[in-house]
Amino acid sequence: MTPSGDDTSTATPDKDLSDATREAKSAAAEAQAAADKSEQAAIDADDAADRAAEEADDAADKAAAAAAAEHEDGDTNLADELLIEERHPSVGMGTPGPPLRRGNPFTFGFFAALGVLVALGLWNAAGQARSVLILLLVSMFIAVGLNPLVEWFMRRGLKRGLSVGVVFLLMILAVAGVAVAIVPVVSDQINSLIKNAPEWLDLLTKSKTLNELDNKYHFIQKAQDYIQDPALAQRAFGGILGVGKVVAGALFNTFTILVLTLYFLASLPTVKRAAYSLVPRTRRTRVSILGDEVLGRVGGYVSGQFLVALTAGVMMFIFLEIVGLREYAVALAIVVMFCDFIPMVGGLIGVVVVSLIGFTGGVGIGLACLVYGVIYQQVENYFVAPRIMRRAVDIPGAVTVIAALLGGALLGVVGALLAIPSAAAILLIIREVWVRKADAS
Repeated sequence: MTPSGDDTSTATPDKDLSDATREAKSAAAEAQAAADKSEQAAIDADDAADRAAEEADDAADKAAAAAAAEHEDGDTNLADELLIEERHPSVGMGTPGPPLRRGNPFTFGFFAALGVLVALGLWNAAGQARSVLILLLVSMFIAVGLNPLVEWFMRRGLKRGLSVGVVFLLMILAVAGVAVAIVPVVSDQINSLIKNAPEWLDLLTKSKTLNELDNKYHFIQKAQDYIQDPALAQRAFGGILGVGKVVAGALFNTFTILVLTLYFLASLPTVKRAAYSLVPRTRRTRVSILGDEVLGRVGGYVSGQFLVALTAGVMMFIFLEIVGLREYAVALAIVVMFCDFIPMVGGLIGVVVVSLIGFTGGVGIGLACLVYGVIYQQVENYFVAPRIMRRAVDIPGAVTVIAALLGGALLGVVGALLAIPSAAAILLIIREVWVRKADAS
């Protein structure tokens, strides 16, 4: 009896499982049937919508035909009067015609003239904003030149903002130091000129040659009449105003350059990223590498030129201390250093200024300054500058001369300052882009 009871208890769960499976299959079948019915209903609804749309189109065509028939039966046929075809509701305002041919002489001439007018407008706008563009260019150049010094401070652990502040403060101190050193010298020279003018005039009046020339040309009397002319005061007043305007403009330009330099120096990484983002992604890496190299060379040129000018200033200071112009040594050394930034003619200008000041202390001192300046220029051109600038900008001497001449002709002193680093950047781009494409072709 016990085994029979065990078989019954085992069979009962199997039967329950089988019933549950059948019920699940039945429910799934009913759900599938409901889904099929829903899908069929959706298809029927779409068919009905299509039939309704076709019937609406047919009704619209019949209405249009009826309206056209009524219009033709009227006394006035507007379509015939306007010489146009009757409009169909599905066409709207009509089918657009073919596009204008680009080879049409009228079209080509119109757009060519429009392009010329736009180019002339931009050229005139650039000419009117020339002074502002020059300030921007000089500020960017100075910012790029000071960027290596900022990065040097950053490598020492300072953040970029603090590094920019330190560099900018050093630049302000340098400008203030130059002003403090030069202004007393200029003031002393003007006072000396005013003090010695009567003696020089007395010497001139005692000269026999001058008296003979005065008897012949009467230039002393003409000079007295010119001085006593009432209009001279007005001209002198206008001249003073002109000098005041020049000084005020120079101060304003200096302040503007300092502010723009600070802005460009602080935002240089952001500006670079924004400029590189305008390049297609496939060329962005190469353009960024070339751009960083160009900026690095410009910065290297500024740093190298600063070292060359600093060397010239230090050597001039030592020379002036030796020959006896100690009171003017610092100011004249600074003048020589700043003049040395000007390519080709900067050294000559510095020599002339120092020699003129030297002649006020004696003929021997003036000649010594002139000889020293000529000799040092040769040493700088053939030994000092090549050794310092070789790592910064490696460009041929002929290209340097041509770039300086062209830059000076276009933008004056500013163009001469920017000519050499610009030429170095152009040569880099030519070697890395143009020459490599020519080699690959």
